[in-house]
Parts: sequence; structure tokens; C-alpha cells
Amino acid sequence: MKLIIKHFASVLLLAVSVFALASCSDDNTSDLRLDGDTWITSFALDEYEGVIDNVNRTVTVGVPENYNARAMTVTDIKVSEGAVASMKVGDLADFSVPQNVQVVNGDAYFDYTVNVVHDAARILLFKANGYIGVINEDDRTIIVRVPTSTDITSMVTEIVTSEGATVAPASGQPVDFTNPVDFTVTYKTATAVYRVTVIKSDSPSAVYVGLASTIDGLGYEERAAADWMLKNVANSQYVSLEDIRNGNVDLGECKVMWWHLHIDGGIDNMDKFDAAAPAALQALPAVKEFYNNGGCLLLTRFATYYAAKLGATADGNNPNNCWGQVEESGEITSGPWSFFVDGHENHPIYQGLVTTIDGKQGVYTCDAGYRITNSTCQWHIGSDWGGYPTLDDWRNLHGGLDLGYGGDGAVVVWEYPANAAGGRVLCIGSGAYDWYSYGVDASGDQYHGNVAKMTLNAINYLQGE
Repeated sequence: MKLIIKHFASVLLLAVSVFALASCSDDNTSDLRLDGDTWITSFALDEYEGVIDNVNRTVTVGVPENYNARAMTVTDIKVSEGAVASMKVGDLADFSVPQNVQVVNGDAYFDYTVNVVHDAARILLFKANGYIGVINEDDRTIIVRVPTSTDITSMVTEIVTSEGATVAPASGQPVDFTNPVDFTVTYKTATAVYRVTVIKSDSPSAVYVGLASTIDGLGYEERAAADWMLKNVANSQYVSLEDIRNGNVDLGECKVMWWHLHIDGGIDNMDKFDAAAPAALQALPAVKEFYNNGGCLLLTRFATYYAAKLGATADGNNPNNCWGQVEESGEITSGPWSFFVDGHENHPIYQGLVTTIDGKQGVYTCDAGYRITNSTCQWHIGSDWGGYPTLDDWRNLHGGLDLGYGGDGAVVVWEYPANAAGGRVLCIGSGAYDWYSYGVDASGDQYHGNVAKMTLNAINYLQGE
């Protein structure tokens, strides 16, 4: 009897197993139709044929430079046999923004993103003998500043253009810049002419300082900031701290020195700053001389530690609440990032930026989808820890003037009173202040331009403009 029962149990178990396998395969697809292809095989808008990328599931449609993409008609769309698309021939849509097309075949589906790209003919980077030009896109001019000893009659150019464009004179050719030279960029229907002027000047009016010997040696974050400055701040140059220490740069006409220091993983005390930036310590006598003679400094991110080294602070302390992430693995924002400026919204650095955020006055710096390291150098205010129970305590003990705040009330933007010669130090330590989003195209971020605008405001403020 035991044998019969055992045999019956075995048969029952086998039957249950077979039923389970028949009902639900390892990939849970037995009852689903997932064997059909879901490709877009051809696509066109207003007869402009799209380029299909089946790996990234995108369709790119190129149109003339000034073409109106707000009302384009689907003139061709073909998909895999048996599949159906969410758009059909004759559909009208606004393609000035990306549009989604879903292809369904049975129970299988894939989403494609359709992007309309206008023909563009732009110079994105211009160098002459390695000197970076400042590009003004509005009037299509480029200014290259070089030392007075430079031979400008045969300067080799390095030019980066928008994708697919050609430029004449071509990149890599020697050019005589005794007089301004026109460079013509073309791509399909787009044409642009940039006038390049080389100016001899030994004394910049503003400098970006860094630990690297050249701008090319900077990391992603710092390089993005430095490139922006050279393109947007008149008579600006990149200068290494080593060059400052050695007296290799004429600071006689310089009004502003900007240092934006990124350190992967962050730092949280002065000893770590000293270890990370020895060149800054070596250059300190020269930078102090600049500051004591009325020069102004913009110190951002971990460079804010330098204010104590310069003697700008009353108590000699550095920010007491600091951290940061690694560039390549920074977090992706789930919504806009900002900081608050209540009570200081009329300060020159915030002009054209201030908006209402959660009932307070503040500044947005990036939107959702931005990769950020949240590198922060701020002042914790409170009786629990940090040494500054109240804002008045921080103001009186540290000597700073608070200009911006985090959500918990921490001071994230501040400055110090001018010294006897008029030298000022302005600091931005908010984790929301960020220049480079690793692996993310931030060109369409509706808020990220505020970082550049605020920085330009800060430089103009320190220059007395």
C-alpha cells in the first residue's frame, strides 16, 4: 500500500510540474505573443527621410536651418510585418520637441524617439597656436588673445565645428592674423561666417586658475567651467597656480581670479585640501599679494577653503559641512535642483535668475535627468554641532556675509567684506552649482544656463561692473 501511495504521489507531482511548465515558462512568455519584430524600417516627415537607429531606438530627421518643425506631417512610416505604429501617414505633430512612436506586434512593443535636427553650421571651439578663442555666437565673432611676443603671421588653427560641417580656411592650416580673418562654415543648407581677430595682450583682466599646467589637463567639471569663461568673459585667460607662483603671468591689469576646484569624492577638512592642492599653497604668497592689492576672487566648490588661507575670514575656519560624489557615478536628479536666496534676491549675482520655489525666492540650476556629484561646501548653522548656533553667530565669529541657503538653512553662497584695498572674496559652495553632467546631454536643460548666468553676474560684480 505504501508503494502504491508513493507511486501515486510521484505521478501527481509530475503532473503538477508539467502543468506548471505548460502554463508558465522560464521567461513567463508562454501565453504572450512576443515573437514578432517591432522595427521601424522607414520614416519621413514632410518628405525629409529619417535616419533610424534600431540600437538606441531613435529616428533622426534632418531639416533645413530655419525650417518650421512645429507642424510636420508624417509622409512615410513602415514597420515590421504584422506590427502597428502609434503614428500613421498623414498624422500632424509638433516636432520642435522629441516625439514618441510606439511599435506593437502582438504583445511585444518598443518605443522610438523621433528627433528633428536642423542643419547647423557653427564653430564650437577655435584655437590659434593653442590659444583658445572667445566665441560670440550672437554676432559671429571670435577673439583670440595672445602674448605680445607671439608671431601672428603664421598661426596654426584648431577648429571644432558642429557635426558634419566644413570650414574654410580649414583647421590645421597656418593663417596670417595680422588683420581679422573670416572663417566660413557650411553644412547642407546652413552657412555661417565667423570673423576671427587676434589681439596681443600680456595682461588679462580676468583669469581662471587651476592645478593643471594647461586647460587641457583639467578634469571634466573644471574644464567645462574654464572653457565657458574663456569663451564668454572678455580678456580672460587660463593660468596655472604654478605659473602664478613663478610669476609667469602679468596680473597688473587683472581684476578677478576664479578658481573652481572639483575633487572626486569630496573633502571635509583643511588637511585634505592641503593634500589635494599643494600648488595652491605654493602660490599663496602671490595670490595674497593680488588680493591685498585690491584683486577679487571667485572661489567655488572646494576652492572655498582658500578663503581661510588668504586671511579673508575672521576665525580662520573653512566650511564645516562638505561632501561630494564621483563624477562618473554621480546621482541622476529626479527633479529640479535649487537653493534659496530670500532677503538677497536683489544682489547683483542673482539678477535675471530669481524665481519662486516652494514659496521662497531661489535659483534653479538644473532639471530632472541631470547627473550631478552634489559636491557641497557649506556652513551648517545650529546649536547641535558646527560651532555656529545662529546665523548671527556665524556672521560675527566667521565674518562672512550670507547670500544663499540650502533647504536646511545652511549657508551655501557667501562673501567677505572688502579689504582696505577693495579686494573681495565671493564663495559659492552649493551642491546645486555644477558645470558638467557626466554622460548626460544637458544642452536642453531649461535651468542649467542659470549656472553660467550667475557666474557671469558674479564676475561682473567683482569687476565693479
